[in-house]
Amino acid sequence: MKRREFLGVLGGVAAAWPLAARAQQPSRMRRVGVLTPFAADDAEGHARLTAFAQGLQQLGWTVGQNVRIDYRWGDGKPATMRKLANELNSLAPDVILANSSAAVSVLLETTRTAPIVFAAVADPVGAGYVESLPRPGGNATGFVAIEYSAAGKWVELLKEIAPRVTRAVVLRDSAIAAGPGFLGAMQSPASSLGVELRPVDVRDDMERSIAAFAKPPNGGLIVLGSPKATIYRELIVSLATRHQLASVYAQSFFVAAGGLISYGTDFLDQFRRAAGYVDRILKGEKPADLPVQVPTKYELAINLKTAKALGLIVPPTLLARADEVIE
Repeated sequence: MKRREFLGVLGGVAAAWPLAARAQQPSRMRRVGVLTPFAADDAEGHARLTAFAQGLQQLGWTVGQNVRIDYRWGDGKPATMRKLANELNSLAPDVILANSSAAVSVLLETTRTAPIVFAAVADPVGAGYVESLPRPGGNATGFVAIEYSAAGKWVELLKEIAPRVTRAVVLRDSAIAAGPGFLGAMQSPASSLGVELRPVDVRDDMERSIAAFAKPPNGGLIVLGSPKATIYRELIVSLATRHQLASVYAQSFFVAAGGLISYGTDFLDQFRRAAGYVDRILKGEKPADLPVQVPTKYELAINLKTAKALGLIVPPTLLARADEVIE
């Protein structure tokens, strides 16, 4: 007898089995979709989804046995991401994991019914992804990448590690809610610290803008978290190095790549936690009833090699607060 026919017969007689016996039988194969703006060979994108898969496994989900994961790796471009979102929806997944605003925005354009769990999203309320953090209200919920209160901290860190900075270019993505939002939240602390901010969008031609900005002295760089910034991270770090700009980043992987200092959340932990929400949805809960989680811990990372190359002496008090120091 073929396996499919056997399962059909098995399902037909299951109603006659005692409840306890039925509870011992394996559940049906569930389907999880994953949409990310990063390429399949992107180290950060791969690390996040590996953490997610490990989180699922720890909760009893084994790929090929009781769950199937359909990955769609993108390039961050809206047209590509929208195409991939449609592909995933056509597979009728039980739940979809959305990596960043670049993924969740197009998913919500294509479906208002499929459950979505997002991670690494800065302002889901401002972007219209959820009604509120405690009560998302729709078909999406998830994890906030960073709160607006961190904006002032980035400016403070820039002045603390490079006191002579009086101007800072702010690399942001104005197409997402968090781009203008974080810039606005930085204005007051920047003014009080005597730092003039100049916004520049992350894009192909940003090299020219940064080169022009860096010509006068006392310049710095603040890089806001966004899918585009992550995709362009090698270029951004190289530009900061080339133009001798003290730089502050929202994610520690920039520091690992040669950036000066970062202050932000642990994204790998966030994607492991996202697996917990996917697990709860697969077991019957609804996104509308699962509150959006905000960060509970921020991490400070410093690259001493980069500081030395910039001629900066890291204050001992700052060094003592660091969670990670790259020698």
